Amino acid sequence: MKNQSLVSEFIFTGFPEVYETEILLFVMFLCVYVIIIIGNLIIITSVYWDTRLHTPMYFFLANISFLEVSIATVVIPKLLSILLSSKKSISLASCFTQCYLYFLLGTIDFIYLAAMSFDRYVAICNPLHYITIMSWSTCFYLTVGSWWVGLLLVTCPAVAKFILPYCEANKINHFFCDSIPLMKLACKDTTLLELIDFILYLFVIMCSLFITIITYFMIIIVILRIPSVNGRQKAFSTCVSHLLLVCLGYGGPIFIYIIPKKQYSLDLNKFVSVITVFVTPTLSPFILCLRNKSVQVTLMDMRAYLRHTKRGRIAPLG
Repeated sequence: MKNQSLVSEFIFTGFPEVYETEILLFVMFLCVYVIIIIGNLIIITSVYWDTRLHTPMYFFLANISFLEVSIATVVIPKLLSILLSSKKSISLASCFTQCYLYFLLGTIDFIYLAAMSFDRYVAICNPLHYITIMSWSTCFYLTVGSWWVGLLLVTCPAVAKFILPYCEANKINHFFCDSIPLMKLACKDTTLLELIDFILYLFVIMCSLFITIITYFMIIIVILRIPSVNGRQKAFSTCVSHLLLVCLGYGGPIFIYIIPKKQYSLDLNKFVSVITVFVTPTLSPFILCLRNKSVQVTLMDMRAYLRHTKRGRIAPLG
């Protein structure tokens, strides 16, 4: 250890297979990032603007949209800068900050998805007590609790990674500071830390997924008991957006962090991360808009309001 110099920065390998088309990648990723920002901000603005959407379900949807924007912002701007840079480096502190925020926001996102499934369960299985159970105080405590749980689960492992010695080898086989390729660069045995990470990933992902599966199992039982076809369709339609978000949100992280590492390479890990970082937050607003009539109505009302305001401004006085 005494003969080894500690690194002060890391170098991203990024996408070595397509170095010749980095400008094209930059333009493509920039466009996707703009779509993510605009799409999710539209959802957040719609929920804030329309009092008809001031319900627990849309409160959680707006929070998930905020998390999608935040996660994308943690990763994509730095990726865009390294695509234009010849050095492609990131400082040690910036790398661990990125890693910490990525996993903190991702953990909170999973907890929100579980909270949304509970909200749908109460709305369909216990509608008479929905307002009492899913009060604004409940939403507040769920939100604060989600952030506290995220902080408690993510902070200690993040600090442990930060104080690890990193010697000589400083090339991260990724396009951002993901935990798995980062720990491979440590010049110290990380078996215990990798095990702790795996247990935490397993706990967060599988527990939230288990809650979602159980609640939807009970929801399906209740829906099947509804005598009319229209009643069943109406009840299920309120869950479609959330179910699609669950399918998008869980697939990539389960593949990357739950399936044993020996089953796939870091290059495949990187490819799946592209889906998690880019595809999921890009599709989320479209799922919420295209599959949700209430949001569609709000967007049309906002469009009509903006048109009316614009005409009022340019109308001649008197």
